[in-house]
Amino acid sequence: MRDVARKLNISHQAPYRHFPNRDHLLAEIMRRCFVDFAEYLDSETKAHQEDELRGMGEAYMTYASSKPLEYRLMFGTPWPDPAAHPELIQHAVHAFDLLRQTLLKKLGKVTGAKKQAELEAMFIWSTLHGMATIEQSNVMKHLVLTKGVETQAREFNMKMIGAALSALENPHKK
Repeated sequence: MRDVARKLNISHQAPYRHFPNRDHLLAEIMRRCFVDFAEYLDSETKAHQEDELRGMGEAYMTYASSKPLEYRLMFGTPWPDPAAHPELIQHAVHAFDLLRQTLLKKLGKVTGAKKQAELEAMFIWSTLHGMATIEQSNVMKHLVLTKGVETQAREFNMKMIGAALSALENPHKK
């Protein structure tokens, strides 16, 4: 807090006039990041109506690379107590719900659709999160990869997600 206050040219105690403690301040900053993230995913998904999932995946990766500090704060920081910060949880869940609802639309009203949509959402989210984290850490630059792998990895992951979801739709197709 002292470093932040120094950079803002304010007293390190000034934020505590508005927030009872560090966790409340952190929760509010994280909540605002999740609002921004969800709005970005929502707008980009609507812009890709021909393939909403693809648009959402591209938006996720673009957000992570264009706002690395916010992304790391949301997904790399231990969260304050959820019971004390329901607004944070509400907005974080909203971002996940965008993906879940898109998948539910795709699945329709089949038996077990909600569970299937949630499993697919976790698969997509964890794959994108892994790729975003790897890109942010610059680890690929140290892996001595074949030429083109680093620049094609994101697109390859998107195609693999699509292939995996297609395989689930057509389990008997080889």
